[in-house]
Amino acid sequence: MTSPVSRRDLLLAGGTIVAASAVGAGTTAAATPDLRTRPGGHSGGGLVVAWNQTLLRIVRTPGAQPATVHPTRSFAILHAAIHDAVTSSGRSHLHVGAPTAAAAQAAHDVLVALYPAQVASLDWQLRTDLATVEQRHAREIGIEAGRLVARRLLDLRRNDGSSATPSPLPPGTEPGQYRPTPPGFLPAAFTHWSHVTPFVVDRVDRFRPEAYPTLSGRRYAAAINEVKRLGQDTSTSRTSDQTEQAHFWAAPIWNYWNEITQTAVLAQGKDLVHAARIFAHLNLALADAVIAFYDAKYHYRIWRPITAIRLADSDTNPATVADPAWNSLATTPPDPAYPGAHSVISQTSATLLTAEFGRGHRLAVTSEALPGVTRHFTTFQSIADEAGLSRIYAGVHTRLDHYAGRTLGHHLARATLTRTPTG
Repeated sequence: MTSPVSRRDLLLAGGTIVAASAVGAGTTAAATPDLRTRPGGHSGGGLVVAWNQTLLRIVRTPGAQPATVHPTRSFAILHAAIHDAVTSSGRSHLHVGAPTAAAAQAAHDVLVALYPAQVASLDWQLRTDLATVEQRHAREIGIEAGRLVARRLLDLRRNDGSSATPSPLPPGTEPGQYRPTPPGFLPAAFTHWSHVTPFVVDRVDRFRPEAYPTLSGRRYAAAINEVKRLGQDTSTSRTSDQTEQAHFWAAPIWNYWNEITQTAVLAQGKDLVHAARIFAHLNLALADAVIAFYDAKYHYRIWRPITAIRLADSDTNPATVADPAWNSLATTPPDPAYPGAHSVISQTSATLLTAEFGRGHRLAVTSEALPGVTRHFTTFQSIADEAGLSRIYAGVHTRLDHYAGRTLGHHLARATLTRTPTG
């Protein structure tokens, strides 16, 4: 790690991606125990999970995450640093424990740089992890490797476009064009994010979904009428389970998939090397997926269902009928509809995790948006399908958005798998 390397070489140095044995049919991935609260530090895959839990805690803390910097960037940098620190310090069997120290130091240094207000708790977590490495020389080797990797990664991402000021998006004036939505009519968010440098793929515009169907056609009418019926705040057509799904998946979707990955890694007892690789590949892909879906959203600039339904008398489609008083079950996010972010992120995650763990699972997923509720699944794909479709029941997306997002996520995940070193 001392010679000059390219952006991708550093992020993926020494990595492999191979299909691991599936979680057996009798294995259940349940809610992840909070490893951050356990004294004495962590080793193995638990160390990676603990630092991931720390970042989840930070991004869930009001005001901790900069409003114009997407959280998936932080997850990608954190786990790329852990991964590269582990691989760069683990080449010698003479220094057992060095990868543990390297991973902890790299994670600490990245998060301190990204969230300096959290330094006290991050210092404590680092000290407890380093204390598990008894051999002083191995600990010193690991610390130096972790510091170097974190510094170089942060330097590489310093001018990646994430610090740009989002440009205002003029409200649309023609049928189908995006405009701010009630109740807050907030300006469009992350208008700059499509210009952020990707982590793995060369360019994100090649993952844009096909052009949005014509507003006068049957596909459009069917999609709008479905969300009009199922996504309304006072809908009597939506089932109680569909209502639960809408509320269950209402939090940031990348948080769910990091939680799901935590439980899968712990259920299989993954060691440090494998856990570092899994989290790095997942979060690098998710960071690129977010850049890609913002590219598509702001390329097509399609209006949200609440606008489409209220202004349906302007869409030239005789099969849609305007309802100026229509409201969605959930508050509509401040960005264009097409493609759906939940569907992009979930399909990207499901494709990658299925490649890693296989298909046979019993998975229990909990929600930060609906405390006390657990939903059960048998495959990663079934989780992705429900998360994407839940946005129809919430009234903020159509099935057109879902299908486009699913396609984008699948193609981006496959591109990530093929561009990552194997062996």
